[in-house]
Amino acid sequence: MESSVRPEVRLPTELERSAHALRLLHASIDDTTEQALQRSHGISVTEYLALAALEYSDDGGHLRQQVLAESIPLQHSSVSRLVSRLDRAGLTERYLCESDRRGVYTQITDRGRELVRTARQTYLQALRTALSDARNDSRFAAWVAQLEGNS
Repeated sequence: MESSVRPEVRLPTELERSAHALRLLHASIDDTTEQALQRSHGISVTEYLALAALEYSDDGGHLRQQVLAESIPLQHSSVSRLVSRLDRAGLTERYLCESDRRGVYTQITDRGRELVRTARQTYLQALRTALSDARNDSRFAAWVAQLEGNS
């Protein structure tokens, strides 16, 4: 007979246990926010984060793709695919840098701005839900307190 209780992973050091808990918390937050954004807006967490990085950038809604990759964070090749999807959906557009033709920029469109503004409330509510759920788990409590500024 299979037990419904999952065994706890006991890593050898406190640092390993803490880092593992952070990874589990991150996965839980991603799952919760992903489901909410997909259900309400038809976009992924990564798409939302890219649009938010563009919308709230201090450079007028555009970023060099390398900077966008670092802000999400994603590998450069993954950002190229992501931006291609956002371009096809009319949420962003790419252009070459005037002074350095090798530099590729991504600009958020008006449609992308509207989507990120409406999706932001969904994202924040899902984030609050994920943190509230995690707050009662002893593995995550310290990390949740850090995120909420209660340390």
